[in-house]
Amino acid sequence: MRRAKISIIGAGNVGATCAHWAAGKELGDIVLVDIVEGLPQGKALDLFQASPVEDFDCRIIGTNGYEETAGSDVVVITSGLARKPGMSRDDLLAKNVQIVAEVTQKVVEVSPDAILVVVSNPLDAMVYVASKVSGLPPQRVMGQAGVLDVARYKSFIATEAGCSVEDVSALLMGGHGDDMVPLVRYTTISGIPVTQLIPAGRLDDIVQRARNGGAEIVGLLKTGSAYYAPAAATIAMVESIIRDKKRVLPCAVYCDKEYGVGGYFVGVPCILGAAGVERVIEVELDAREREMFNASVAHVKELCAQTEKLLSA
Repeated sequence: MRRAKISIIGAGNVGATCAHWAAGKELGDIVLVDIVEGLPQGKALDLFQASPVEDFDCRIIGTNGYEETAGSDVVVITSGLARKPGMSRDDLLAKNVQIVAEVTQKVVEVSPDAILVVVSNPLDAMVYVASKVSGLPPQRVMGQAGVLDVARYKSFIATEAGCSVEDVSALLMGGHGDDMVPLVRYTTISGIPVTQLIPAGRLDDIVQRARNGGAEIVGLLKTGSAYYAPAAATIAMVESIIRDKKRVLPCAVYCDKEYGVGGYFVGVPCILGAAGVERVIEVELDAREREMFNASVAHVKELCAQTEKLLSA
């Protein structure tokens, strides 16, 4: 049986940590790509040398080109500038449009049947770029954001409730960042509505902290941004695709009639399997949730309009 092939574009903290998680789960052979000579080669070799200790069996190589990525089943795109203190995700737009467009074009030339998982920020706009440039069917292009946002939200819920993170079930929708829409009504702890266990005021604080989760880490690190949790969230998506697990995960996926979005990539729950996005799940929203979701979608549309101008320039 042929082993799956996963290419990770960008060997910085997020990309290298994606390779680490993927190798540990033995999801397939891994190609780590970066423009910096020696960086992906060194990190790939270092990770491969950990395999006898951690007992994972896969081929891991680093390269500065794209020939070695040919025939990839899944390509993870992490390339782009990272946020610095005081920057929003939107501040990265102009530079990262150029980077993601170039990377996507090179990837698809040698792996036309791949599924693309975009991690670069601003996420919702970068998925749009990858879709436009690649020309791939929309179910084979998606962005990682919701899995990370939910993980942050669940970790804060578990800390407040004094329970295991394994017992928290939650859902977030909308764009990545300040416009995300936490669905408190759909948040439970071992089936118990979270509203019965955590006061409303504290829940509001937790929601806001989840929205600011990335900025909080940027502020603490001062010279970089989060990478452990973003990488883990990305590989959860990759695993569901490679192993056809059909997990229900919140991802930035193409919605047309769904939720009345009208043809944009936004964060919604979906089923991920071997074909990519196999189904978008429409959950019932109350008036307030719908208002927040519509506002989030409006911001995504504004970003995409700016992105379109940059792509046409």
